Order: sequence, then C-alpha cells, then structure tokens
Amino acid sequence: MMIRNYQPSDCPALAELFCNTVHMANAADYTKEQLDAWATGDVNLAQWDQSFRAHYSLVALDGGTFIGFGDLERPGYLDRLYVHADYQRRGVASALCDRLEGAAADPVTTHASITARPFFEKRGYRVVREQQVMRRGVLLTNFVMVKDR
Repeated sequence: MMIRNYQPSDCPALAELFCNTVHMANAADYTKEQLDAWATGDVNLAQWDQSFRAHYSLVALDGGTFIGFGDLERPGYLDRLYVHADYQRRGVASALCDRLEGAAADPVTTHASITARPFFEKRGYRVVREQQVMRRGVLLTNFVMVKDR
C-alpha cells in the first residue's frame, strides 16, 4: 500500500470508490433508500476536486488501484474517510487516519456513520452526540465524534 497526496486526476476514481463503498460497506446499517440518498453516483467532480484541494487530502493505492482516501479540513475536522469494500479491515483506514490526525490541531472531530463509529471509538474518539442529517429528503443517522490528544 502506498499513501500519497491527492492529485486532481484522482477525483473520478475517488468518486466511484465513495459510491461503491457506501453501498457495500454500510448496507448492514442503513436502508437502500438511505444509501441511495447518501451516494447517488452523481458526484459533482468540480466541487469535490475543489474540496480536496482546499483540504489536506490523501489517497491510498495498491498498485494502480485506489483503495482508500481521506481528507482533513484544517485545523481539525476529519471530513471524509472511505476504504474500498474489498480492502476493509486491512489497515488502510488506520494508515490514512494516522497521517490525517498527525496533521490536525487538537482536538480532531468527525461525523461518523453508524458503520464507522466502532473504528473511531477504537482510535480514542468519543461520541459527542448522535444526529440526524437530511440527504435528498432522507434522514441518516451519524455521530459527531471528537478525539483529544
């Protein structure tokens, strides 16, 4: 596995990874309606590219395959962290998170899905609150989490 900084040419592959990961990795915790609202497959690539460029953004690769990505909005908001469904529980998210957290100010916050909550709890994050967020008219549960270092 290699981790490197985001490049604008990565954006289409990351959008595809995002959509596939949401639908596969989160299927046990969210309904099909919720998954479809969360990840429609219709990502605005220009907006995502702009966001990745504005943040500290990393991608993980296995050979030429994109296997994960994450980004940090400074000073300490961990915005996105997604790992390809075929690479779950292989240390990809931990490796990305180690680098992202290392670049963050204290504390680090994130909005974690039901699926991701245990991962973040194992890393020392605590739930501040559960919340309902609206995506395309559908409510999704996630958790505001914080890690003090």
